[in-house]
Formats: sequence, structure tokens, C-alpha cells
Amino acid sequence: MSDEVLVSAERVFRFYGQYCAVEDLSLTLRRGEVLGMLGPNGAGKSSTLRMLSGNLAPTAGRININGIDLLDHPKLAKTHVGYLPERPPLYPDMSVDEYLRYCARLHRVPRARIAAALNEVKTRCGLIDAGRRVIGNLSKGYQQRVGIAQALIHSPLIVILDEPTVALDPIQIREIRALIRELGRSHGVILSTHILPEVQAVCDRVQIIHAGRTVFNDTLTGLGERHGSIGLIVAFRAPPAIAELYQLPGVEGVEPLAGGRLRIVHREAKVAEAIVKASVDRGWGLYELAPERTTLEQIFMDLVHREFDTDGVKTNPMRASA
Repeated sequence: MSDEVLVSAERVFRFYGQYCAVEDLSLTLRRGEVLGMLGPNGAGKSSTLRMLSGNLAPTAGRININGIDLLDHPKLAKTHVGYLPERPPLYPDMSVDEYLRYCARLHRVPRARIAAALNEVKTRCGLIDAGRRVIGNLSKGYQQRVGIAQALIHSPLIVILDEPTVALDPIQIREIRALIRELGRSHGVILSTHILPEVQAVCDRVQIIHAGRTVFNDTLTGLGERHGSIGLIVAFRAPPAIAELYQLPGVEGVEPLAGGRLRIVHREAKVAEAIVKASVDRGWGLYELAPERTTLEQIFMDLVHREFDTDGVKTNPMRASA
């Protein structure tokens, strides 16, 4: 991943009447990065993507695309963006080639370049033998491929994908995820999803949105470093009584697991040493000791179920502070 910033959004708001769908959201995307935008249904993900792609104006805030202000120079900024909405904008009566040529013209790809552009995106998206097929006769997976191809036809720096694997079978999901990883090597990719394994499979960084607000933003690598160990998984050949484990310094909880293992919750860095020493001294026969780290699922569930001090309807904070 390079330091080249392709997308920068600062303090973006979006209101529908009095309802605030996106509140004070900031976002950065760099070249060579796949950013996973994660959140439950209704969190504001699609509204955010529509604003980043230039299809919806923010109520407040600034968005820069490859250094270009999206509101001041929308046509120029959008030349750098490829967008796949949740429902691909396909014409089922067209063939794949007809549709992609049409999209190329919409994106003002030079006429002399269209044939090469079609061949390039069809190769990249696994559509090389599907050019003459009618889109309406394609499987859901192939229609998703066509949707991604239209987002790439003009060779954009930034690719924005909204729920690209929804309703696909497991084989199709693997194929689309592999394509997203490949795109992430040379583009900047924003992937919106509510599927946790999707983020862990393809993303470098995750931004969790809940009720229109960013509640978590970190790399997947930094996730483990930031939250560290929340416990230890241990197993003994001659397990001690639970009460004995509670007597060890730093042990705050002991939970039996399947297979005779135990989860030991602690807040002391040296608790592992105490367990090893006690096992040797008392003949417990320790044969497994491994740190248990906070998972993305645990963070997600904690954040989206956290209580917010609202009355259930978010009003305009900008007006309230005026």
C-alpha cells in the first residue's frame, strides 16, 4: 500500500428531512488498499457510498477524489471512480459486449480505445467468453461480474463496491473475492458489506458504521495489536479445580470449553507464567496454552449493540448547536 491518498472525506453529513443518515463521517483511502465498510442494515453504508461516488450530494462536509473536490468539479472527480451499487445497473436485453461498449461511451473512453478496454475488463472479470451472451440469461454471479466490469471500463483509480457478493453461491463468492483482492493491488477499493468473513478475507482495513456514525476504524493487523489478549485457552491432563485457578494472581474468570479446555480471563500480563509454574508444581500436566485475541466479530457485536444516548430519531446536530 502506498501513501498516495485517493479518497478523503471530512466531516460528512447526510440528512433526509430531519433524519440524519450519515453523521460527521471522515474517511481516507490510499492506493493499494481495500477498505471494508462494515455495518448492520440501515447503518448508512449505501448513503456513504453514493456520496463518495458522486451520486448523492452531502448535506455538509467535503469529499476529495484524487485531490479533486467532488462538489466543485464533479465531472472531473468522477472520472477516477468506478461504482457498483447494490443492484447492478444492468440492461438485461443487451449482450455483455453491447452493454460494456455503452458504458465505455458514457465514461467517455476514446473510441479508438474501447475495443482494448472491453478486452481488458472481460479478461479481468472472467467474461472473455461471455461477450455475445444476453445479460438477462446470465447467472447471478456472472451478472455481478458484468456489474464490476462496467465499474472498471474506464480504468478508474478508485473502485466502490456495494454488497458485491449478496445472493451469490459459495463458489461465486470465492471468485468475486479473488477479483476484489486482485483489484486492491493496483487500485483503491471500498467494499461495503455486512458480512464479517468478507471483510476478513479481502480487506486491509475496516471502518464500522452504526446509526450513521463511525464507531471503529483500524487495520485488521492493528486489530490484534490494539485490543490484545482478552484471555488464555488452556488444557491440562490432570485439570485442577476451578477454585484453584481463581487463586492464581491475575485470574478474573474461568470458563469451561469443549474438549476439556478452559478459557481464563485475566488482566495481568504475567498470568501465563503463574499458570505454567502452578502446573509444574502441582502436577496439572499443562499441554496447551494459547492467547485468545479479540475478533472482528466480538468488536462488531459490542459496538453495534452499545446503547446510544438518543431517543431513537437522530435530529440535526448542526441545527441544534446553532
